[in-house]
Amino acid sequence: MTLQKSIKHFILMLSLLVFSISNAQKGVTISGIIKDQNTKTVLPFVNVVLKAEKDSTFVSGTVTNEEGRFILSKINTGNYYLEVSYISYATKKQSLFVGNLSDYLDIKTIEIEEKSTTLQEVVVTGKTAEISEKMDKKTFSLKDNISQSGGSVLQAMQNLPSVTVQDGKVQLRGNDKVTVLIDGKQTAITGFGNQTGLDNIPASAIEKIEIINNPSAKYDANGNAGIINIIYKKNKKVGFNGKVGFTTGLGSLWVRKENLPTIRPQYTFTPKINPSVSLNYKKNKINLFFQGDYLYTETLNKNEFVTRNYDNGDVINSQLKRNRNTHFTTIKSGIDYTINDQNSLTISGLFGTEKIIDRGDQPFFNADFTQRNRLWQFLEDELKTTYMATANYQHKFKEAGHLLNIGLNYTFHREDEKYFYDNYLPTSTGTDSFKLLSDEQVYDFNFDYIKPLKYGRIETGIKFRNRNIPTNMQFIPGANSVIDLNAGGWATYKELIPAVYGNYIFENKKWEAELGLRVEYVKIQYDVNPNHIVYKSDGYNYTQPFPNMRLAYKINDNNKLSIFYNRRVDRPNEVDIRIFPKYDDAEIIKVGNPALRPQFTNSIELGYKKSWEKGSLYNAIYHRFANGTITRISSTVPPSNLIYATFQNVNKSYNTGIEIVLTQEMSKLYSFNINLNTYRNQINAFTVENKYPTTHLFSAEKQEIFSGNLKLNNTFRLPKNFDAQLTAIYLAPDIIPQGKIKSRFSLDLGIKKAIQKGKGELFFNATDLLNTMIIKKEIKGQDFNYTSNDYYETQVIRLGYSYKF
Repeated sequence: MTLQKSIKHFILMLSLLVFSISNAQKGVTISGIIKDQNTKTVLPFVNVVLKAEKDSTFVSGTVTNEEGRFILSKINTGNYYLEVSYISYATKKQSLFVGNLSDYLDIKTIEIEEKSTTLQEVVVTGKTAEISEKMDKKTFSLKDNISQSGGSVLQAMQNLPSVTVQDGKVQLRGNDKVTVLIDGKQTAITGFGNQTGLDNIPASAIEKIEIINNPSAKYDANGNAGIINIIYKKNKKVGFNGKVGFTTGLGSLWVRKENLPTIRPQYTFTPKINPSVSLNYKKNKINLFFQGDYLYTETLNKNEFVTRNYDNGDVINSQLKRNRNTHFTTIKSGIDYTINDQNSLTISGLFGTEKIIDRGDQPFFNADFTQRNRLWQFLEDELKTTYMATANYQHKFKEAGHLLNIGLNYTFHREDEKYFYDNYLPTSTGTDSFKLLSDEQVYDFNFDYIKPLKYGRIETGIKFRNRNIPTNMQFIPGANSVIDLNAGGWATYKELIPAVYGNYIFENKKWEAELGLRVEYVKIQYDVNPNHIVYKSDGYNYTQPFPNMRLAYKINDNNKLSIFYNRRVDRPNEVDIRIFPKYDDAEIIKVGNPALRPQFTNSIELGYKKSWEKGSLYNAIYHRFANGTITRISSTVPPSNLIYATFQNVNKSYNTGIEIVLTQEMSKLYSFNINLNTYRNQINAFTVENKYPTTHLFSAEKQEIFSGNLKLNNTFRLPKNFDAQLTAIYLAPDIIPQGKIKSRFSLDLGIKKAIQKGKGELFFNATDLLNTMIIKKEIKGQDFNYTSNDYYETQVIRLGYSYKF
């Protein structure tokens, strides 16, 4: 090669690189190798240019390295062609389709020769980061949820499509069998398989929330309704940067329903305080990150008025009032270390502590409130402490997107709970207490491998979990005790789950397909102390396949039709089978069931999405059918009027529905999204045997109801950097175990303003503006029925400030 040609070659390479960098956008990374067609040797310094198929405009360009490999980054979805040119070689063009299912495409080898060659067409698929294109999940940034800023994660979720909140639990499409993840992992903070603690995680710590209605095989099979993935904030900007914030607020602004006589006042004007800080420092191969949040709240946690009617004519009126003080602290910190271009290591730790003080009153009156039959007062002192350590290693192969991830995770979670009771009767006074100590330890190991292909990718991996939860309940009877002293003692829950999965993703210009299979072996053993008066040691094991499938047809660039199939499981969690009676309600006693078995669910869904310039319409028809449905059964054991609520596998259940999500930008000043979810729930007739406190049968007829919810989010872009959000939520009547819950409605408002040249932000919001969110239930048992109205705290106003640097 002459000096003149070398100079021209260098100038061309430089111009291609500069132009490529200046036009870079977030998208798909494409890689490949250029070889001589005759000798099969790799060719360095070959020019590779990506052009639009429609008009041949330049999109990106690069040159191959010493190994003949090239990489084109940040390519958007579309139809293109690659133009490969090299001095003394014939220029070669090759068609390229970049789709939506893979972040990386490996088109393998392109061969060029010194003589002319015919054009060969190859179609390659890919994926941008637009999650909604697959229609399997939705992603929501919490910074856009103005009306719920400054609250908890649970409160922030109330405005999200498909999500409802009932009794402190998240439901997806009317089903509370939801698995909650933090940064893609199950933790003790949010529960392994069940939901806990969501009302005490500050939303200020969270970057975004993913709602996954149709999880792929790479996710744990637990949670038939789907998965909610909470993603913590983490920055990777060069240098030192971060964000600080402070939020304060007040709740229970007035008394919605006066207390029954003779009890302590209910909380009003309850304070909320939430300082937060996020720090990041990146230099060379090191990235240090820190996220700290503290949330203090006083809350009227429960204010439930109940009327119980028994077949023998007895009527009991009661109120359960619970004033709650909560201190919740979370700290997450770690380091990303880039060993070299192909290997990196992340080590992080998470610490959480939740201190809860409940002061409760529960008076019981006769039918006309002329006589108080009983007053139950209690103090709950609970401390939950969580430590989590995580190590993740990633190896990047030479092909872009060809990855090996290895992760280790250790979790320790302690639950230290004390209850103190005073039982005031007309002729006597009793005192009781108990102490519960539970230490949970979980070891997780995962191995994940991703291989990009011409037409998609392959994902495969293994996971291993070992979980151990020893618990000890000590009942401490006092004078005139009413607690069941013989129902205490120790119990130990042991869980062992190895799993293997594989996922194949395919895409071309018209079709998308995802086929996956996860196989899990599960062994559960629950050891009960031999002195327990009712329950004995129990357990189960199984090996089960959990397939998933998605097939999509792209009608055109703006219309897509998809069909999904999933098989999933809901394993009873340790608290569901816990043998100890719980006395947080004096006359509705909750107790677990060691004989509880998994609930297996099959689901199918047909989805359609239509997009246009400033909006989209998403429609889905879904159907789930479950065997061994897990639910809580309330029953009595005559002659006592006490109600015992026990978890049971009750029979088959069905959930069929339609979901519609419409998003539209009307102008630069106003946009909205509306979510309609309507469904039919059915639980077949069943008969079960409850063993606590003594063996008795319970039967129920088939239950079915049509229900749903409607949410309207209005977003306003106002002058002078003001943004506003107005959210209306309507929840239709729905069935619950042995009864139904009546309709509910709320209206939320939020306003924020960017200040300090966009680095600062002020916000104000108010939830349940009209104070209309009241939980009304009707429950029917075999020889009783009751109605309840819960006027718990829903109306909260908040004022907050944040500054990023």
